[in-house]
This record gives sequence, C-alpha cells and structure tokens, in this order.
Amino acid sequence: MPIDWIYGLIGGALIGVAGALFLLLNGRIMGASGILGSLADGSAGRQTGENIAFIAGLIAVPGLLALLFGPIETNITSKLWVLIAAGLLVGVGTRLANGCTSGHGVCGISRLSLRGIVATVFYILAGGVTVVLFKHILGVI
Repeated sequence: MPIDWIYGLIGGALIGVAGALFLLLNGRIMGASGILGSLADGSAGRQTGENIAFIAGLIAVPGLLALLFGPIETNITSKLWVLIAAGLLVGVGTRLANGCTSGHGVCGISRLSLRGIVATVFYILAGGVTVVLFKHILGVI
C-alpha cells in the first residue's frame, strides 16, 4: 500500500505548526519571501540574526534529514536553467504579491485573510497552468 501521501501530510502539519509557533512567539507572519526579502534589502533591522537563522534552518534541515534518512526521491527537474528561471520567477512573483505561499497560503488562510485566500487561489492556478504548459505542452520540465 503506497504511503507517500503521509510525507505530505507530515510536512504540511510541520509547516502549520511552525507558522503558528512563529506567530505566537514573535507576533509576526512566517512568510519566507518576506523574511528573505528583508535580508536582501536591509530592512530586517534588529531581526537580522533571527531572519538569518530562519533561512539557514530552511536550507539546513532538509539536508540534515537527508543525511539521517537517506536521499529522498523527488520529481524535481535535473535542468539547472529551469531551476534558476523558476526560482527567479517565484521571487519576482512573491514580491509582486507581497508574500509567498507560506505567508499567504499557510498563515493568511489560517487567519481567514481575504488577501491570503485570493493570493493562494492564484498561486494554485498559476502552478497548474505552468505544469500544463511547461511539462505537457512544451516538454521543458
């Protein structure tokens, strides 16, 4: 019996708990793009160290889990140029939308924010259109 879905469930629960703890302990929304953006544009101020620790954790924890449990099978493309282009487009999109899926999707929807709900609907639609276009029509990914 396939149990791959349980990994998504556990990951989603962990992200939800992390978002709730971040809000309860800091009084701020756990938006990864906003945190990274504040480091890039220098607006983090007194929270620079905390924001660096947050981003370092986002990068280090998956690597640590891979060391502990072995490599994890993903469906990520092996084309480096696609990854770079996708990362840049996500970065531009999150700046235009004033947040990313963690800020709008996890924290916004849980707070019943209309802006978060609308942004998440558009994120999902854009993701679906992107997969259809670049995977099934163009065959790039």
